[in-house]
Amino acid sequence: MPPSTQKNGPEAEYHALIEAGELQPDAHQVSAIASLERLHHELIEYRPRGNGLLRWFGGDKPAPKGIYLYGGVGRGKSMLMDLFYAVAATPAKRRVHFHEFMLDIHTRLKAWHDLSARERAQRGKRSDGDDPIPPVARQIANETTLLCFDELQVTDIADAMVLTRLFKELFTLGVVVVATSNRPPDELYKDGLQRQRFLPFVADIKERLEIIALNGPVDYRYNRLQGAETYYYPVNAETSDQLSATFFRLTDRRIEDRAKVPSEELIVQGRRLFVPKAARGVAVFSFKRLCANPLGAADYLAIARAYHTVIMVAIPQFTQENSDQARRFIHLIDALYEHGVKFLCSAAVPLPSLYAGGDVGFEFERTISRLTEMQSQDYLARGHGKV
Repeated sequence: MPPSTQKNGPEAEYHALIEAGELQPDAHQVSAIASLERLHHELIEYRPRGNGLLRWFGGDKPAPKGIYLYGGVGRGKSMLMDLFYAVAATPAKRRVHFHEFMLDIHTRLKAWHDLSARERAQRGKRSDGDDPIPPVARQIANETTLLCFDELQVTDIADAMVLTRLFKELFTLGVVVVATSNRPPDELYKDGLQRQRFLPFVADIKERLEIIALNGPVDYRYNRLQGAETYYYPVNAETSDQLSATFFRLTDRRIEDRAKVPSEELIVQGRRLFVPKAARGVAVFSFKRLCANPLGAADYLAIARAYHTVIMVAIPQFTQENSDQARRFIHLIDALYEHGVKFLCSAAVPLPSLYAGGDVGFEFERTISRLTEMQSQDYLARGHGKV
């Protein structure tokens, strides 16, 4: 639910939602919101040293200490960060899923490498040489004072190496970071290849951000899914209404505000992937958009990383005539399953009858098995992210 006014800080907004009955009192969340309130006030007068001429007007002041919220699934980390972000008193702010941010960074790094030596000299500093990290960090700092990351997790050595140097530069330039993660900082990239080279990033996080554990006893996301079906059939007004009601329950929005639910875009290998409806980590797609269009594994992987819950509308029965769509559906479910994404859908027929012939029968048996497991309580309680 969007905050009632931009004049209030996150603490007032949080308690207003409790009074309105949209949130339950939670001592762990109250403690975290107090820290977010502290940062909210410190940002009001803050001018980062990375924003051009602003450095001459208060930009030498130390940056406020950011916040790192970590804890189990469904404890309200993303909700609290979104509430803080909505009222944050700086216009130069960005809220992004961490995977999407890293895709953007790799795109910027490639663009720098593609420049000629003369163009690098014109756009960078002499001290940069051929190193793309400092100029990319300056780009970000000149665009953004406050970076809010959702679901910070590191599983790739290329990301790990870039993060260590990039964030050292960003922190030096005065960028303020708020992040959520399922893991405490010391467990990021745990057992990863050459992890010792990643440890300076962990040290910077612990020095520059206030570390807050959000491990209350209630899994709100799981509670919202309890009692809800995940596979509806047939495709009609009734099943569509049931899926819609679940979406609004998962995202703490009122059904009357359905026209205000925003769309989003994901950047996949330089392309834009349109997400028709998305809020608080829940995305809604039609089957046609994801499986009748020529999308591939990279698109489905981006979706699986960006959203903890995917709702798909109007899955047809698969036959020989739509075997290409069946293959795309298989790849989609594989990506969602491997990342613990909750999947809710409406389909033309019951799950055992979803596949009615064609040349992908053996592969589809695994998909039926995975869809069945994805309805189980154990799967619904599983965290989001590749294990």
